[in-house]
Amino acid sequence: MAGIKARNLRDDLSFGSIVEGVDWETIGDETIRQQIRDLFEDRGVIVFSDVEPSSKMQVEISKIFGPLKDHPTKSTARADEDLAHGLIDMHYTPAGDAESAEEGLVELDGRRMARFSPWHFDHCYNDELNYAGVLRAPVNAPVGGRTGFMDGIECYRQFPRELRDRLDDLNIVYTLDTRLSKMRFGVNFVPLGEHAGTAELLKEVAIFPRAMHPAVWTRKTGEKVLHVGPWMAVGIEHHEDPEGDAFFDEVCHTINRLGKGTSAYWHAWKPTDMVVWDNSRMLHAVEGSDPKYERRTMRTTIRGDYGLGYFEDGKKIGEVYREV
Repeated sequence: MAGIKARNLRDDLSFGSIVEGVDWETIGDETIRQQIRDLFEDRGVIVFSDVEPSSKMQVEISKIFGPLKDHPTKSTARADEDLAHGLIDMHYTPAGDAESAEEGLVELDGRRMARFSPWHFDHCYNDELNYAGVLRAPVNAPVGGRTGFMDGIECYRQFPRELRDRLDDLNIVYTLDTRLSKMRFGVNFVPLGEHAGTAELLKEVAIFPRAMHPAVWTRKTGEKVLHVGPWMAVGIEHHEDPEGDAFFDEVCHTINRLGKGTSAYWHAWKPTDMVVWDNSRMLHAVEGSDPKYERRTMRTTIRGDYGLGYFEDGKKIGEVYREV
């Protein structure tokens, strides 16, 4: 590529690229922007390395992939410096008092962890999926805090056939309720306390219908994508029964196991990194970090939809909020 350099994330991965050389000169070149879009379509996730660590640059990189959209829930914090572009601000600061010391923490492999997120895809609780997200981490813990990206194409290839074949024609039911204490499938942690702001979240949970998304879908290029997020999933459509729940729990634990192998890439953050991922193809997760460390990530959302999700009662998001 003229002006920028691209290489594979790792030679043993079938997805993902690293792109270097994006600055205010190269980002204005439409030929380069199209090359980046083509690379993204092929590889599913791009790490932009050594870019200007600013909201302005994050917004401009995001616009390479399409128009931006705001987050679908009102209770999600926005970054004050860029409210116009829906830049969301996920900021954890260590608790200063005993009462709030356990907020949002989990116990994982015998350790207390902050900012842990199980495998999921963004806006699974909505009828529309955003096309992509762009994430940066201006503040990260010195140890831990990596973000994992799992490729649904590679996950489909590696998934046990007897489970994969049963998933092929199934839809998964998702809910807006993000409380880790309510997660039912693939649970490999112990929740220690709810996040601050849970009360505001639950007001929206009360009005949001459940959303359905296919466990497996086929891209226009022919590849099958296994796209199941254990977090916020409440079961299999038409099979919310003990047999269906046991099968789905096995599926979610399998996803956790594949997340430790060559279906996934775990990114150790630098402030000058930005990562974009295809939200209809990739799952992502956060491994968590020691609660004594501050962590801040900021995300923009790219508008778009693969057209396969729907609300249980047929409503659209605008109708949901008109009922508030």
